[in-house]
Amino acid sequence: MRKLLVAAVLAIVTATGGAAIAVAAAPDPVIGTWQLNVSKSTFKPGPAFKSQVRTYSQSGQSITVLVKTVNPDGKESTRQITFQPDGKDYPMTGNPDADSDSVTQIDSNTAEFTWKKSGKVVQTGSRTVSKDGKTLTLKSKGTTAKGEEFDDVMVFDKQ
Repeated sequence: MRKLLVAAVLAIVTATGGAAIAVAAAPDPVIGTWQLNVSKSTFKPGPAFKSQVRTYSQSGQSITVLVKTVNPDGKESTRQITFQPDGKDYPMTGNPDADSDSVTQIDSNTAEFTWKKSGKVVQTGSRTVSKDGKTLTLKSKGTTAKGEEFDDVMVFDKQ
C-alpha cells in the first residue's frame, strides 16, 4: 500500500513537471452557527435587534450565510447570500437595504464586506472570528433604505 502511495505521488509530481501539489485550505472559521450576544453589542443609533442567528456553510469556495433576525419591533426577517470571498458582487435576498454583497478575505479570521443597493454602496464593514473560534465580531457602518445612518458592532457566540 505504501509503495502504491509513493508511486502515485511520484507520478503526479512527474506529470506536473515537478510542480508543488496544492493542499486544500482549511474551512473558514466562520463556518457554523452564531447567536447574537445583545448585551455585548452596540447599535448606534439603536435600538438593538431582539435576536439574530447567523448560520454559515461552505461548499467548495462558496460560502452561504442564512441570517434570521428578530427586529426591535418584534418582526422577523430572513436573508440569505451565497458568495465567494473574491471581492465580486453577489446577489442578496430578503434585505430591503441591499441587493448585493461583495466579500474580500483579509486573513484567515477576517473578511471585509460591502453591501450595495442598485449599484450604490450602502454599507461597509468587517467580520472577525476570535483566535479561539468562540466569538464573531461584525462591525458595520452605512445607511438604511430610509436614509438613516448607523454604526453597529455586533458580537456573536458560537453555538
